[in-house]
Amino acid sequence: MVAATKLEQENHQRDADFSKAMHGQVNETGYFAGFMGKDKAASAEAAKEYFKHWDGFEDGNETEEEKQKRLAEYATLTRHYYNLATDLYENGWGQSFHFCRFYPGEAFNQAIARHEHFLALKMGIKPGMHVLDVGCGVGGPAREIARFSDCKITGLNNNDYQIARATMYAHKAGLSNQLRFAKGDFMQMSFEENSFDAVYAIEATVHAPSLAGVYGQIFKVLKPGGVFGVYEWLMTENYDDSDADHRRIRRGIELGDGIAQMVRIEECIKALKTVGFEIEYQEDLADRPDPIPWYYPLAGNMKYCASLSDIFTIGRMTWVGRTLAHYLVGALETVGVAPQGARKAADSLATAADALVEGGEKKLFTPMYLAVARKPANP
Repeated sequence: MVAATKLEQENHQRDADFSKAMHGQVNETGYFAGFMGKDKAASAEAAKEYFKHWDGFEDGNETEEEKQKRLAEYATLTRHYYNLATDLYENGWGQSFHFCRFYPGEAFNQAIARHEHFLALKMGIKPGMHVLDVGCGVGGPAREIARFSDCKITGLNNNDYQIARATMYAHKAGLSNQLRFAKGDFMQMSFEENSFDAVYAIEATVHAPSLAGVYGQIFKVLKPGGVFGVYEWLMTENYDDSDADHRRIRRGIELGDGIAQMVRIEECIKALKTVGFEIEYQEDLADRPDPIPWYYPLAGNMKYCASLSDIFTIGRMTWVGRTLAHYLVGALETVGVAPQGARKAADSLATAADALVEGGEKKLFTPMYLAVARKPANP
């Protein structure tokens, strides 16, 4: 990688220090040892820094100046969101932080893996390729795609806690020779130009303040002739920003998922073309006539469970599961066991879940708009 500037190095050190203060030693911990073991003061600070972008603006009644401030602080917003949400995601969903399609009788974890395989297949990732995972989370998709394609993957992430966990899981899986994880901002990548054979992003670039901005960075580090594949979160053509109910749904998704601003499908396609990509394939996978909706786990619809582990995963999403979590986390926070802001973080995820289900039912939103694009051989 190109050497970071002095300012970037100072920021990285600040972030690393904060992560260590909040999360402590990174181990493969369970719910109480991980989520409940956070430093209380650091957790409260993370919650304060995250929710300052949303408190008072729940109905979207912010000024343009306030909106631009949130967009400008996208990196801090995203970093603190995942400081608060990572353990909740891991314990409630798994280590691949994304949605997928489901077939009847297909277990949740199988469907998640198939979704990752489908992307790798559509992109044509082959053994020996060097691939960049933009916004890699704790490395679940990277581990799966590395095994599936026998490629080498570099994961890019701006959250130190997730990087530490991704590195730990890669070592445990015996994949340290295929995977490495780097700290960085996807709007200001410090990789050398023309470094990667392929780049993918799974439900991560939605956190960017500008899709053209992040796609431009991806275009820069991709080798000529290289391929970019993305599952993008987008509002569909059915979304009407003048409709207050539509805005409420969009706002719920943004608040609960750490998104500075959601945009529509046409903006994604325009951004890809603007930076120079040639689109080879595009499809809204959420719009396929599947018998099982992609949002069924969030809706807590137990009838689609296909394995014992599904019952525990989906059971957490039911009304009973969410209610118990709300009061349990709230009680633990009150007595000082859970970190300050824990219930607010959990409740914001529940708000997002409801908004995602409603957005999916009304066809206003898709979490899996698939685009596969190529950098021209002679750009």
